Amino acid sequence: MVVKLCCLSHVIGEMFSEDYWPIYAVAGGVGALLGWMWLLLLGSPANQMLKISVHILTTYLAVISVLCFWCDQFFWGVAFAIAAALQFLYVISVIDRLSFTMLVLQKAVKMVWSLPEVKRVAYVFMAVMLLWMGIWSFGTAGVVASDMDDGGRWWLLLVLSVSLFWTGAVLCNTVHVIVSGMVFLVLIHDGRDSVSMPHNPLVKSLRYAVTTSLGSICYGSLFTAAIRTLRWEIRGIRSKIGNNECLLCCVDFLFHLVETLVRFFNKYAYVQIAVYGKGFNRSARDAWELFQSTGVEALVAYDCSGAVLLMGTIVGGLITGTCAGAWTYTKWHDRVVMVGSTAMLMGMVLVGLAMVVVESAVTSIYICYAEDPLLIHRWDAEFFNQMSETLHQRLQYRSARAREVLTNNRFDSHTQESLSV
Repeated sequence: MVVKLCCLSHVIGEMFSEDYWPIYAVAGGVGALLGWMWLLLLGSPANQMLKISVHILTTYLAVISVLCFWCDQFFWGVAFAIAAALQFLYVISVIDRLSFTMLVLQKAVKMVWSLPEVKRVAYVFMAVMLLWMGIWSFGTAGVVASDMDDGGRWWLLLVLSVSLFWTGAVLCNTVHVIVSGMVFLVLIHDGRDSVSMPHNPLVKSLRYAVTTSLGSICYGSLFTAAIRTLRWEIRGIRSKIGNNECLLCCVDFLFHLVETLVRFFNKYAYVQIAVYGKGFNRSARDAWELFQSTGVEALVAYDCSGAVLLMGTIVGGLITGTCAGAWTYTKWHDRVVMVGSTAMLMGMVLVGLAMVVVESAVTSIYICYAEDPLLIHRWDAEFFNQMSETLHQRLQYRSARAREVLTNNRFDSHTQESLSV
């Protein structure tokens, strides 16, 4: 067994450094370039990029599906085709929410634009991620170049992908805590130039995030992204079911299950961690109870800013994966999917580090609005009025839905009693 492992490591050492590692190096460079471009273009161009990413993702997924079929990768062709269909259905289901979502994102970008130091933090963390990817890509290239069977390679790539995703999530959420703390302080103290603003708030937020809060960040990073994505999809499906009671019952069960998980794993916990230093689960519960007690949860549920930012992240990953896959196709037709999928993950992690800066501003705005709406009013009175009007409409809509359900239940009960008599 030891002899076999030594021979395998020798083969890997000779092959991947010359063949596959340069492709992963280019993938890391493309992902970093896209992330840096995003941060540099924060402002009005960023809002246009987000609008484009919402509509272009479906087309890009469909094109990748066609390319997979062309390369005789039937499974991946079907997978990308299903992803394109789900993305299209999701956009259709939330099309009426996009105007409010873009408004929130525009104000979040405005907030981040006024805090250039948080962009520098994102640059530093992207550099750290690139260093880790340099080490990670050596191992991944070695697995791709190895002579083991495809099943073994895919299992090892899955383990490596999970490790990269978790590392990326930890770095993203560390940036999330830092930026959330900065934005919260700016809103609380009515501007970064206020006399009451603490000295060197960025340094304090950074030190706190990488020391005291690091355990909570690592723990929360395991679950929040997956649960949040599942919640978006179920909400989109639930809104388009109609009167199919059987299907609605099944989806409602999943919806309430995910909503329960959201109480313990949500991105708003990181704001509470940044400001109050609580543990992750307690922060998540407190944030969700705050939203429900103030009614702001209706506004959070209506907003799709997290999904829009995720779409931009996926587009960045697809571009990275396409570049790496095209290069691989010129040399090894049978390794295109392996290299392309792992390169896509690299691009998503790097672009996600840039996107999280805006997402942190969005979460902080909602927390501040729930705790004290006047904080938002002092910062931007027009935006405050728009948020309040939308919240009022959503609460009225929920009340009307609740009355409708109650009326239908009473009617059904009365009908059953009449039939029994």
